[in-house]
Amino acid sequence: MRVTIAGAGAVGRSIAEELIENGHEVLLIDNDPAAIKVDSVPRAEWLLADACEISSLDDAQLYRSNVVIAATGDDKVNLVVALLAKTEYGVPRVVARVNNPDNEWLYNESWGVDVAVSTPRLLSALVEEAVSVGDLVRLMTFGQSETSLVELTMPADAPLVGQRVGGIEWPSDTALVAILRESRVLVPQPDDPLQAGDELFFVAGEDVEEELARLLRANESR
Repeated sequence: MRVTIAGAGAVGRSIAEELIENGHEVLLIDNDPAAIKVDSVPRAEWLLADACEISSLDDAQLYRSNVVIAATGDDKVNLVVALLAKTEYGVPRVVARVNNPDNEWLYNESWGVDVAVSTPRLLSALVEEAVSVGDLVRLMTFGQSETSLVELTMPADAPLVGQRVGGIEWPSDTALVAILRESRVLVPQPDDPLQAGDELFFVAGEDVEEELARLLRANESR
C-alpha cells in the first residue's frame, strides 16, 4: 500500500516509521527544509514541497496513493490537503489530524476526511477507557459514515454476562468486532459467552450508542 503523509514533523515521521515497518511504501511531504530529515526515516521517500499546492501534489503523484494522511500541526493545512486529495486525486482513504478540538466539526466528508484523529479527544477517551467499567466510551469517529469505534468493559453484574454473542439481539447498525480478554484479542464467534471484565469493541452508528449502552450496562435495580 502506498501512503502519502503531509507533515514531516515528529508525528508524521513516527507514523511513517510504523507504516514502513508494516511493509508499506511511504512518501513524506513538508515545505520546511528543517523538517526534511532523511536520515530519520531513510526508507521513506521525501519531498520538499507545499502540500497545499496542486503542482506539489502532482510532483508527489498523489493519484498513486491508497491513503493520504494530513498530519501537520495546522488544521487549515490538514483540511486543504484532505480536500485536494479526495476531490482532485480521488484518494480512496484520507486520514486527518485534528490539532484544535474546536475545529473537529469541520473534519468530515465535506472536507474529504474519512477518519479524523483528535489527539486530545483520543487521550481523553483512553483515560476514560482505563478507569471506566460499565460505561460506553467513544474512541474514534468515522466521519464519512457517522459511525464510531466504542468500547465498554463488562461489569460483573451486567445482564449479558454469560450470554452467547450470537444469542444477543444487538441494536441495528452495530457490530461487535473484538473482545479483549486477559490480554488476548478474540474475534467474536456466535457461541462465545461474554465474561465479566471483557473489553468489548463495537463499530456502531452514533444514533444507537445510547441503546447499546443501556443493553450493556450493569443492573441498576439494586
